[in-house]
Amino acid sequence: MNISMNELKASLKRCFEASGYFVGNYEDAASMVLWLEKHGLNGLNELKHALPYVGDDFDKPLSNVIYEDSTSAIIDAHHRSALNCIAAAVDLAHAKALESGIATVTVHNCHNRMFILKALTDRGRAGISAAAYWKNGSTTVTEHTAAIRSGQRYPSYSEAVANLSNNDDDKQALTIICSSRVDLTSSLQNANSTFISPKQVEKNKEHTVEYGVEIDEDVWAEINRIGTGVLVENTERSRQDAGGR
Repeated sequence: MNISMNELKASLKRCFEASGYFVGNYEDAASMVLWLEKHGLNGLNELKHALPYVGDDFDKPLSNVIYEDSTSAIIDAHHRSALNCIAAAVDLAHAKALESGIATVTVHNCHNRMFILKALTDRGRAGISAAAYWKNGSTTVTEHTAAIRSGQRYPSYSEAVANLSNNDDDKQALTIICSSRVDLTSSLQNANSTFISPKQVEKNKEHTVEYGVEIDEDVWAEINRIGTGVLVENTERSRQDAGGR
């Protein structure tokens, strides 16, 4: 089925709000999903894998910094989804890069890492070169890299099958690099990777704007089923407020 981006974003915000995401976080999460889908990078497919667990983050500890110096930090996300923790990690890398020229932040125990692309793009548009690297899989390991040049509007994305196995430290880990001095996109493309250029990302967006978003009916139904929790809560609150007058 085909829906508008505005309709999808509104439903996603209700879905994440009903799942216990904080104010601001549920808006960021909705934007991350919509950004991937709008730019031809399968945001709804990524969300489909995350939906069965989207409410679990409510009971997990908040992400915390376990090491930090002037140019780096290590964060434990406590097995949270990138949808409600990765924007803050990118903000930290950005702030350190402004102070030191280049900074690296490593996030451990983080799921759904593909959603970082929206936050990286925001940093590039704000005048910082940014990149992220992570691995997926156990038997067949794939390496994923996304990067954007300072001042550019769209990122590059690369996926390649790795020759090395995935050790325990790599699982659910993500490395973020930001720099105010160095172009981090120059070594992204290689002969063995699937590479999506900034120009292709831009074309994907133009196509989506013109033709809308195609969504699986089951995924759409689940997004709205979860989101009804907000509608029910708001209705009950309205009744209580009315009764108190």
